Amino acid sequence: MDLTHLLYLHGFRSSPASAKARRMAAWAAGRPGLVFVCPQLPPSPLAAMDLVSRLVADWPTQGAAVVGSSLGGFYATALAEQPAHRAWRVAVLNPAVAPARDLSRHIGTLTAWHDPELQFNFTAQHVAELAALTPPARLTAPARYYALIAKGDELLDWHEMLARYAGCDGEVLEGGDHGLTDFDVHLPGVVRHLLA
Repeated sequence: MDLTHLLYLHGFRSSPASAKARRMAAWAAGRPGLVFVCPQLPPSPLAAMDLVSRLVADWPTQGAAVVGSSLGGFYATALAEQPAHRAWRVAVLNPAVAPARDLSRHIGTLTAWHDPELQFNFTAQHVAELAALTPPARLTAPARYYALIAKGDELLDWHEMLARYAGCDGEVLEGGDHGLTDFDVHLPGVVRHLLA
């Protein structure tokens, strides 16, 4: 595929300063003409999806792709399952499968991973927004997806990830961690899928 546009969506409490986001940005910078966008997502899932929808509103139906990590993987799936984006390539990295359930335990004032000075309120309304954004249980075209799943993920259940993205391209790591600290090793597989 002639990849012309690439969107990266970071995870919960994360930012474009995360190691994976920066690595994807560096890879994109080496591809002349590739439009790369990695926004800082607001705490509100509804606002986050609204921002993303506006950013990609004029992107082509062919030649675009989205990569999402953790909660960003959930957002990437929700976006890619919209009719306008069903030809996009998708890569999800330790994707959140049931964030409304999982993040309901984190309601309150939280800090950002990459800037402890940055605080935000995560509310019951945000949990409800996540529930409302949940894409259908069946992916329209699993072959479009690449799922990088670490069995050593300390935050999310790899069994759930594997079941959610059954039939997709990808890699299941025997160890690893939620942050995929060895992401560089696995980047070629992600890139190969995005360019296929």
